[in-house]
Amino acid sequence: MKSPLPLVNGVAPSYQWLPPGQWPGLLAFLCERFSEIGEAAWRSRMARGLVMDEAGQVMTPASAYRVGACIHYYREIADEPEIPFRERVIYRDDHILVADKPHFLPVMPAGRFLQETLLVRLRREGGLDDLAPLHRIDRETAGLVLFSVNPATRNAYAALFRERRIDKAYDVLAPHADDLSFPLWRRSRLEAGEPFFRMQEVAGEANSETRIDLIERRGELSLYRAEPVSGRKHQIRVHFAGLGLPIVNDSFYPELTVPEAGDDAGADHSRPLQLLARTLAFTDPVTGQARYFESAFRL
Repeated sequence: MKSPLPLVNGVAPSYQWLPPGQWPGLLAFLCERFSEIGEAAWRSRMARGLVMDEAGQVMTPASAYRVGACIHYYREIADEPEIPFRERVIYRDDHILVADKPHFLPVMPAGRFLQETLLVRLRREGGLDDLAPLHRIDRETAGLVLFSVNPATRNAYAALFRERRIDKAYDVLAPHADDLSFPLWRRSRLEAGEPFFRMQEVAGEANSETRIDLIERRGELSLYRAEPVSGRKHQIRVHFAGLGLPIVNDSFYPELTVPEAGDDAGADHSRPLQLLARTLAFTDPVTGQARYFESAFRL
C-alpha cells in the first residue's frame, strides 16, 4: 500500500487498519491500541499533520472512528539508544546495494530502534527512498546484507532467497570440539521456544540445515565456517548450541540463563556475538554476472 505520507529522514510511515468496534473517536482508539504512546503524543502528531487516512486527509483529535479505514502515521522514539558503530557500503549499482553491518545495529526498525537501524541510515544518508532489505541478519550479528534499490527488479533478487540460489557463509568463533569430525551437517526441526524471541530444536522432520567446517584452532576456541542451506531464525546459533559449541558471547543459547525479552539483549558493546555474515555469492538475475561479496569485518 502506498502511503500518503512521504519518507522523513529515511523513515517510512507506519499504518493501522481500523477493526470493527465501538470507539467514541479515532483518538480514543489510538490511545487504547497504542497505550504505551499516550494521548499527548497522539495529539502532538495530529497537530503537526503526521496522522492521515488512506486518502491523505489529516486526522485530528475530533476525527470520527471509521471501521475499515487505514491510518498512516510516523513512529517517534524518545531517547533512542545510539549505536556507536558504522556500516560500510561495499557495492551499489542501479539494482542492488551491499552493506557491511556492524554488530549491534538492527537491520530494520523495531522496538526502541528507528533512526539507529541499517535501513534508515542508508536511506537517509544515500537519499535512497526505495531501498529495501532482501534478507535480514540478527542485530547482534555483523556482516553482509543485500538490499534492493530498484522496485522494478526487486522480485528477481528476492527470488534468489526464496529459491535458495544464493550462497551464504558465516564465520563463527566457538569452543573447540575434539569429539567431532568436520565438515558436518546439522539438520533439525526449529520452532519458536520460550521466551518468544528464542528458537529451539524439537522432534520431527527437519526444516533447517547447516554445513559446518573447521577453519582453524585458536587455543580453547576454534574458528568455524557455517553455510546455512535454509534460513530459519537464529539457525546457526541454535545449531552450534545443539552441538555443544555455544557461540562466544551468545546471550540466548544455550540455556545457561534466560535473558529478559527486549531491545537490551546483547547490549554490552564490549562483548559482540562472535558471528559474522562473511560472504554472499550468486548469479545476478538481471545481468547474468557472477557476484561475490566479502565482509571487511573479522572475528
